[in-house]
Amino acid sequence: MDQNNLDTIIQRSLDIREKYHQLEIQQNGKEWTMEQDALGFLTDAGLVGRDVMSHAKTWTKPNSAQELEHKLGENIWWLIVLADRTGIDIKEALDKFLTKTEEILK
Repeated sequence: MDQNNLDTIIQRSLDIREKYHQLEIQQNGKEWTMEQDALGFLTDAGLVGRDVMSHAKTWTKPNSAQELEHKLGENIWWLIVLADRTGIDIKEALDKFLTKTEEILK
């Protein structure tokens, strides 16, 4: 994935999060906190586990292939949102992680 495409994905993710904030204000009178976003991510990460189990045929769940694809994308979205809310540059964080891990595994 090239840098411009990742920048576009990040911006689209943040734009979608802003629209969700507007829905939260309409429904609850306030935006979700950073902690609520983290809980949303953790909930969806747990669902990825179940969807992978279904994919591996160790758990039965209808529409698991589509759900797994959706949840994997949603979890990446959540990570972008959480990085933004905590002031972390997700591109830099990923690059540092990859570089450090590559060095460890040399």
